[in-house]
Amino acid sequence: MKSDGNSTEKAIPTNLRLLLLLEELARIGTPTTPTAANEVLGLPKPTIHRLFHTLEQEGFLQRDIDGRSYSPAPRLRNFAVSVLSSSRVRMVRKAVLEALARDVGETCAIVMPEKHAMVRLDRVETHRPLRIQLPQDYKMPFHTSASGKLYLSSLTARLFGKYIRATTLEAHTPYTLTNPDALTSEIVETLARGYGTNNQEYTEGMVAIAVPLLDKQDRLISTLSIQAPIQRTNLEELISHLPRLKTAAAELTELVLN
Repeated sequence: MKSDGNSTEKAIPTNLRLLLLLEELARIGTPTTPTAANEVLGLPKPTIHRLFHTLEQEGFLQRDIDGRSYSPAPRLRNFAVSVLSSSRVRMVRKAVLEALARDVGETCAIVMPEKHAMVRLDRVETHRPLRIQLPQDYKMPFHTSASGKLYLSSLTARLFGKYIRATTLEAHTPYTLTNPDALTSEIVETLARGYGTNNQEYTEGMVAIAVPLLDKQDRLISTLSIQAPIQRTNLEELISHLPRLKTAAAELTELVLN
């Protein structure tokens, strides 16, 4: 039961308020307003808004596309990954990626969503001589990548609608989906089939597929992908690796959540 503002303010020590707020945001798991997050904490309205402002200013939270809600920013996501990825976890994670890359013969990566794009968390290159070389810190806009489409498919219809109306679907190649209706159809199909595809939409000559890594509430936390040059393979051949990709995804999920 929510207490009145003054008693709750005294009940929660000052040095715990930010931690408890972050805990509540993680529990909710979707873009959240200060009012919604405060239903459990019961802090005075000025206090909860001050906490959100502090977290936003320091790079832990970012304002969502509706202008009212907040979601984890890169600094908070990196913090969460660091907590989960002890040296042992990193070692095993790399081993899973290396085994997958060896079995499918192509480059494999774990990719996470940031505010406007997907960013790489970890990557194992293929040992074959022909490969796609991307910058270490590259960022792929959501509509251009297999992983980004998966992330978009995880949004609620309301949030995806706001995204598609607000964003500019910039063309990176002649194959990039820049028509909102075409992208919407692709996202609906991605949700239905459970994996994302990229057919030269970010870089000409590169195809990719991706599957989600989910938390215990079946929320997307990152993706696992395979990418390859079209000189060696095509999208249909990559899709044939889905069973092996899903097995590796299950191993990575178990590694993080258990």
